[in-house]
Amino acid sequence: MDRRIFIASGLSLLALAACSDNWGTKYRDPPDPSETRLWRLSSVAVTVPDSLTVSNANTFAPNADIVWHGEDFGDRRAQVKAIMTEGLTRGARGLRGRRPVVLAARVVRFHAVTPISVDQAPSAVHNIKFDLQVYDARTRAPLTQAQRISADLEANVGTAAIVAAIRGDTQRVRIVRHLASVTAGWLGTGPDQRRTFEGIGR
Repeated sequence: MDRRIFIASGLSLLALAACSDNWGTKYRDPPDPSETRLWRLSSVAVTVPDSLTVSNANTFAPNADIVWHGEDFGDRRAQVKAIMTEGLTRGARGLRGRRPVVLAARVVRFHAVTPISVDQAPSAVHNIKFDLQVYDARTRAPLTQAQRISADLEANVGTAAIVAAIRGDTQRVRIVRHLASVTAGWLGTGPDQRRTFEGIGR
């Protein structure tokens, strides 16, 4: 390896290590299960604001709101919207009441890991944040306040990433599954997923 590349890579890893922090699934005041059991999912509406920055740079910690390398190169906003929509829809399947509702989510950050992080970082984190609110599907009246949800997830790196990929447990699969679990926990139709962990990420 070229000495300059080796030094740059080492400095990048040091900078990444400096981003070690507490992560986790966090939110406050979820809706009361006595209310959510009356709801039935009508639709999920996900917004990815144009103000969010996007990076396709293959560096350890790109400075952007949206970082996603888990699918072929393309419209990253559209890909993130599809991932969020699928995860929230799966997570709300447990709503079996009679009142149709809309889950409206606004993406705040979707900072997944890059190929170089998967290959070289000692650990990494998918940093996902969004605002979630529930509306009556008929009247559009809000049934909850908008709430910030952190849905961070430990990323597979190194050998663990290779093994996971072989069995089909890709970044996209894991993130959709995690979003579904977090949504179900928030709605009270599944186990509470709130927890914290330490990891290296942005």
